[in-house]
Amino acid sequence: MNIVPSECTYPRRRGHGRVLAALAALVAVSALLVAPPATAGAVEHGPVKPGAFSGGAKSFWLHLNSTPVSDEMIEAEARRHRYVVLNAWEGDLLKKLKARNPDIRVFVYKDLSSTRSYACRDGADDRFLPAGVGYCAADRDHPDWFLLGPDGRRFQYSGYDGHWQMDVGHTGYQDAWAANVIQESKAIGFDGVFMDNALFPCDAYHPGVCPAKYPDNARFQGAYRSMLSNMKGRFADAGLTTVANLSNARLHPGGWTSYVDHVDGGFDEWWLAFSGTNLLPEYREGWSRQAEEVTENEMRGKITWVQPHFGPGDERAMRYAMASYFLTAGERAAIAAVERTDGYGDPPPRNPLYDWDLGTATTPYRSVGHNVFQRDFTCGVVVVNANPTESEPVQVRLGATYVDERGAGVADVRLAGTSGAVLRKGCG
Repeated sequence: MNIVPSECTYPRRRGHGRVLAALAALVAVSALLVAPPATAGAVEHGPVKPGAFSGGAKSFWLHLNSTPVSDEMIEAEARRHRYVVLNAWEGDLLKKLKARNPDIRVFVYKDLSSTRSYACRDGADDRFLPAGVGYCAADRDHPDWFLLGPDGRRFQYSGYDGHWQMDVGHTGYQDAWAANVIQESKAIGFDGVFMDNALFPCDAYHPGVCPAKYPDNARFQGAYRSMLSNMKGRFADAGLTTVANLSNARLHPGGWTSYVDHVDGGFDEWWLAFSGTNLLPEYREGWSRQAEEVTENEMRGKITWVQPHFGPGDERAMRYAMASYFLTAGERAAIAAVERTDGYGDPPPRNPLYDWDLGTATTPYRSVGHNVFQRDFTCGVVVVNANPTESEPVQVRLGATYVDERGAGVADVRLAGTSGAVLRKGCG
C-alpha cells in the first residue's frame, strides 16, 4: 500500500508476503515526502467533541509480510494491541491470537483496487488471495473488470509487479469482491476486513496518467463511493467490521468523510510524521485535517488507525505524534509507528508512552496559542505546537505541576514547532 502523489502524501501495499517495490521507487518516495510550507495565519477550528478517552494508548499491528511469529511474540502482541491485520492464509495465527486475547479484533487484508497475477499459477488462482478477485478468473471470464489507460492497455501499479488495477465502479466487480471476501472471512473467522487502496487521485500508481473511464478525480472518487456504498450493507449483515486505507484524504476536501460514510473506520498510513525530521505542521491541508480525521470518526462512533513514520531515537517526532494522538483520540482510535516504508512484518516498536495512563479526558482539545493546542486529563496533560518546525519555540503555562518522562516536575513547557509534550501527575 504505498504510492506517493504530490506533496507529502503517502506510499502503498503488496501482500502475499512479498515486498515488490524496487529500490528506485523507494528513493522517489523519499524525495517526495517533504512537508510543504505552512500558509500564513492560524487555521480556524470548529468545535471538537471527541469521545471519552481513558487509560493508555490503543495500538494496532499490520502483519502483512508473512514474517515468522513465535509463540512468545504472540503472547506479548495479543495483549498489547486492540487490532491486528493478517493475510487470508494466516488462519492459524488468527486462532492463536484469539486464544491469548479473545477481545482482540483481527482483520483480513484485501486490496480494493487490484488483482494479483503472481497469485495465479498454471491457470488457477491461489486458494487464499490478497485481493477480492483472482487474476486468473478475471482475466478469463471478466476482462472488462480491468481498468484501462488512455492507450487501451491495462494499468499495473508502478513499482509493484503483478498488481493489476481494477474498475472499482463496475458493479460486477463490486458484487464479486464482496461475495468472495465475505465468504472467506467468515469461513476463517476474521472479525473484519482491512480494505487497502481506497484511492483519491485518478493517477494513483501511474503519476500523470488517469484511466480513460475516470479522467478526473471527481469521477474516480465517485467510483470508489459507489463500490463502498454497494458493499456496506453486505458486510454489516455478515457481522464484519470494515476499515479502509484512506491515506491522502487530507488533500481532497470532504474525501475522508465521503468514504467513511460507507465503512466502519479509516486508516491514515502517513499521519503527521513522514520521517523523524519531516513533520506536518498546521496549514489548510496539514495538522488540523489529520487531527479531524480522528475527532470526526470518534464523534461518529467509527474506528481510526493512524501511522506516523519515525525510528527509534526520533524523540521529537515520537512526542509530536503521540501528543497529537492523545489530543484527539477517544475510545476507538489506535496508533502504531513504523520506520520503514511497507515495514509490515515484525510488530512496531512500542514506546513507553503507549502505556502511560493519563486517566480520563476532562475536555476536548482547545487552542492555547497560535496553532498550539492542549488537552487536560485527570492524570495528565498533553500539549502540541503545530507551527512549522523552524518557527520560534512557545512557552505554555500548565496551571499545575506535572511529571515528564524523566521524572522531573514541570509547571510549564517550552515547545519548538512540530513538537509535543505528554505529562503525568499523581492520581492517588
